[in-house]
Amino acid sequence: MNENAIEVLLTQPVPEAIDAQLVRAYQVHRLYQHRDPQQLINDVGPRVRGVVTGGAKGLSNALMDQLPALEIIAISGIGTDAVDLRHAASRGIHVTTTPGVLTADVADLAMGLIINTLRRMGEGERLVRDGLWGTVELPLARRASGIDLGIVGLGQVGKAIARRAAAFDMRIAYNGRREQQDAGYRYEADLIELARSVDVLVVAAAADGGQVLVTAEVLEALGPNGYLINVARGKLVDEDALVEALREQRIAGAGLDVFVDEPQVPPALRDLNQVSLQPHRGSATLQTRLEMGRMVLHNLEACFQGELPPNRVV
Repeated sequence: MNENAIEVLLTQPVPEAIDAQLVRAYQVHRLYQHRDPQQLINDVGPRVRGVVTGGAKGLSNALMDQLPALEIIAISGIGTDAVDLRHAASRGIHVTTTPGVLTADVADLAMGLIINTLRRMGEGERLVRDGLWGTVELPLARRASGIDLGIVGLGQVGKAIARRAAAFDMRIAYNGRREQQDAGYRYEADLIELARSVDVLVVAAAADGGQVLVTAEVLEALGPNGYLINVARGKLVDEDALVEALREQRIAGAGLDVFVDEPQVPPALRDLNQVSLQPHRGSATLQTRLEMGRMVLHNLEACFQGELPPNRVV
């Protein structure tokens, strides 16, 4: 370790290859490994010039304010909802993301959750693993091809999901802040009306606003034959209303990669057969995480060389 190197705080693990490059270039402090995180901040906080974090974890204002020398918050991801951008800007702190590289992975996972949930693949796997094939009869599944698909948020991820869905002969509609004239899909300004008109509703919206989009009313409109898929952020869905809708079979099922209080998942969601669950792994492929890590390194390097980081949002 170079004791004279720029000091960087790492809030969560990164791929080994990226970690090795960080260690070569900087003095790295691992907040996620320390037995007493606050003591670490007390010891090194005044000297930390960079923070590397994830989109879901972000950096709280309370922690940001304990880092007086902070110049950059380098997010490995595209979500900025867990960082107060105005507060960072008021301090002159760059906030950077890793756009573009995780779009395909998240869209792939969304399609996987659609197929897994509608075809009840999780239930089938558990039956085979438990040695119950031939003794327990599973309910018939729902065909995935040819369904009506609603997408909440037609950004890069939403469009990538739509392209994949088209290959499954799905009829696509979307909801967003505004209609995109060149989208090529049906626009529905009212999310409740969109939910009422589709078989599957996929949440792919940005969470920067923080407000709940999928309310109890939206779930009611989705109806007993409808499914909810969420690959965006847990807080975009009223999780309590979702649990009740699933328990009471007012919707048919759900496929979830994200939750309100990660890594805590409501027990009811874990217990329900018609729910497919993933531990927030939308971008969790080696190829994508390495590319995200390389972008983080480039953003850090530019900042510490006195340049504007290439992927800054603040």
